[in-house]
Amino acid sequence: MRRLKIPTLLGAFITLLDDRLGETIVLPLLPFLLEQFTTSATTLGFLTGTYAISQFAAAPLIGAMSDRFGRKPIMITCVSGSVIGICLFALTVSLNWDNYLPLWASALPLSLLFLARIIDGISGGTAATATTILADISTPENRAKTFGLIGVAFGLGFILGPGLGTALAKFSVTLPVWVASGFAIFNLIFVIWFLPETLPKNKRNLLPRKRDLNPISQLLIVFKNPLARRLCLSFFVFFMAFNGFTAVLVLYLKEKFGWSPELCSAAFIVVGVIAMIVQGGLIGPLVKRFGESRLTFTGIGFVMTGCILLTLANIDTSIPLVFSGVAILAMGTGLVTPSLRALISRRLSSIGQGAVLGNLQGLQSLGTFLGAIAAGRSYDIFGPKSPFFGTILLLLFVMFLISGKNLRNRKVSV
Repeated sequence: MRRLKIPTLLGAFITLLDDRLGETIVLPLLPFLLEQFTTSATTLGFLTGTYAISQFAAAPLIGAMSDRFGRKPIMITCVSGSVIGICLFALTVSLNWDNYLPLWASALPLSLLFLARIIDGISGGTAATATTILADISTPENRAKTFGLIGVAFGLGFILGPGLGTALAKFSVTLPVWVASGFAIFNLIFVIWFLPETLPKNKRNLLPRKRDLNPISQLLIVFKNPLARRLCLSFFVFFMAFNGFTAVLVLYLKEKFGWSPELCSAAFIVVGVIAMIVQGGLIGPLVKRFGESRLTFTGIGFVMTGCILLTLANIDTSIPLVFSGVAILAMGTGLVTPSLRALISRRLSSIGQGAVLGNLQGLQSLGTFLGAIAAGRSYDIFGPKSPFFGTILLLLFVMFLISGKNLRNRKVSV
């Protein structure tokens, strides 16, 4: 396993990076792509949430199957589904539907977009499986540092993806989606040919029972212990808060300040640079110096500060305040995500890394689903700033959940 460590790290990193590139090329352009179908923040929230809830439903199966059959075949399955979903999305936003459909069938394109997100979500275990691969080859002591590679991949994705998407959108707003499809196809080829297996056959679990594939029953396994319950609930609420307001962030910048796709993409590039610096270089030394719990608290404080700056911006001050806000947000998320993930992984290691990290992916997806819908609905009813205030309240609850000496220091058995 030691000899496989460097090529495996590289393989998992490239897989994550390619997966993120396919997503971040499109992300800053999403409200612009959907203009011909809808301008509703609620619909945008549901579209984001549909992907997440589909991912939640499939997460236990993906985690359990990776523990039974190995990481590589599950990764191939996930990336294959992503190819289908992204290509369907690209085809839907590219066609001029007015030339093909009668008025009574006008809802079909939006329905196809939801179907594409469902397919992509069901097969969306790429990040969770790659995280499991990293857990396979890391020790408890360097797990947070190894998980920092996830942040580097996400950071590079946010640096390269939005810039590439903006450049391509100058030719056609739909061209970036087709390039994202190309990245997904390349990712599939790379996984098939180059990604090694990290789970030996003698360490694989038995086939799961039917109830083990129920996402709710799987979550109950880790929620039955009070300490595990608080740790996992904090993870869920954090991603509900963070992914809630990010689901409407581009729409907020577009409608409130009149930002162009270029400016929106530039904001995401800033996020990528900060995330890469924090999770790629700083997280390891910081964990050794301060510990995962302190970094989680500090990161949450940064995220709340960034949200406040975003709400203070107006048309005249939008550029400096928004860029400062997203930079601080990225710094906070870069501290919280690997620290909290490592904290939970270390304390719940007795039930298998695939199951643990699969459940965490499920919690993240469920949080994104509820957060995106709530943020979109709040945006339409209470105004564009309301999702940011909701995020701050939820993050205060997360700080309460992870407070307490026993929670921070004890290992949890489930």
